[in-house]
Amino acid sequence: MSRPRLVVLGAGPAGLGAAWRAATRGLAEVTVLERAPAVGGNAGSFELDGLRLDYGSHRLHPACPPEILADLRRLLGDDLLDRPRHGRIRLQGRWIHFPLRPLDLALRLPPRFAVGVAADVTRKVVARRTEFAEDATFASVLRGGLGRTMAETFYFPYARKIWGVEPSELEAEQARRRVSAGSPGRLVAKALSALPGLRRPGTGRFFYPRRGFGQIAEAYLDAARRHGVRVLLGAEVRQVVGGQDGCEVVAVGKDGEIRISADRVWSTIPVTALARALAAEPPSGALTAADQLRFRAMVLVYLVLERDRFSSFDAHYFPEPDVAMSRLSEPKNYAAGEGPQELTALCAELPCQIGDDVWTADDDDLACRVVDGMTVTGLELRAPLRRVAVHRLPHAYPVYRRGSLAGFARLDEWLEGLPWLLSFGRQGLFAHDNTHHTLAMAYAAVDCLAPDGSFDHERWRGHRREFLGHVVED
Repeated sequence: MSRPRLVVLGAGPAGLGAAWRAATRGLAEVTVLERAPAVGGNAGSFELDGLRLDYGSHRLHPACPPEILADLRRLLGDDLLDRPRHGRIRLQGRWIHFPLRPLDLALRLPPRFAVGVAADVTRKVVARRTEFAEDATFASVLRGGLGRTMAETFYFPYARKIWGVEPSELEAEQARRRVSAGSPGRLVAKALSALPGLRRPGTGRFFYPRRGFGQIAEAYLDAARRHGVRVLLGAEVRQVVGGQDGCEVVAVGKDGEIRISADRVWSTIPVTALARALAAEPPSGALTAADQLRFRAMVLVYLVLERDRFSSFDAHYFPEPDVAMSRLSEPKNYAAGEGPQELTALCAELPCQIGDDVWTADDDDLACRVVDGMTVTGLELRAPLRRVAVHRLPHAYPVYRRGSLAGFARLDEWLEGLPWLLSFGRQGLFAHDNTHHTLAMAYAAVDCLAPDGSFDHERWRGHRREFLGHVVED
């Protein structure tokens, strides 16, 4: 009896994790198609001057499900490092350690900010608790939960930078999924969890592969290939055709057109791209909904410096509107100093929209914006700059503008109605999730696949309800 044929679109952690798991269980004959020349997607890595660098700042959090973490330990072995968190946030001209520490908060919080937060907490204790209204927004949820000072001084400026819209124009769901500490009490609890005796396992730590975060996808790739998975890189999907007798994926690679017949297609590419590639007749409004969904783009500016380390911090966060970047990370500090001793690199993240003045700026202009922002915040280079490199990510973050989730629901209903198709992962479910969340989706998808090729759609719907509870780990 031949195994069912499964085509997976996208070779990020979700796509490769699903392909590997399906192949190891002998559930399908798997082919993976990836548009890029390398695996990993936004969670990939590349090499520059002997340094392994990521597309932005990535960590594997201790909240990773035990089964997935156990698989990664087996696949990566000693290369999966257990590292301490050591970052900081710029708040009204002062640096605050991140994750939060009680003593640091007591000594470094700007006085006006501390007084404002205290007043907000007092008002919150005195006032009666009110439930969120149906027309709640990101802004109203955070004002109600954290108070005006915390919301307007820190979260709102950062939200404008990350998503490019006013907080009042964002869905309330963006706050529920993105801000894990939604009240002063939870913030205090997170800070106190750093104290001895109150520390939970994994608090203030993260996992990171020795050769960059992309090593996770690369490990799944190698293991999948050992189990017979065919992975085609540089293959861009143009059309997906499905019917009762199977489906066909049409892609274009360096050698021309590729046609692959399959029984099922699992997609982890952006849901908007999948919708436009489907040959199936969409219901009224589905493609309009797809056109209205927006992803925030990101320009990554890498500065290679001729010194061993720039600082002791793994990441700096900048909510201030007058600093172009949202985050500045030093990959060498994530990886315990791996790489050439005489070099380090900084990765600056500049959220933007495709076609705006950040997206279209040349490398020198972008480097100047980063260096200027660093200088304003006291982070002067003080080392020779060997090289500037720039990468652009068109689909960095989903933007939950008001009304967008209703539009996604219409699109999702259409896709869910195609029994041979499954869309999941961060891009496939329009979710601002961590890597361990996307891997949980991949594992759940395989758990719904039976040896005879049938798929338990009711069980999958149960998993989908679980995914709605995902909260992003900072």
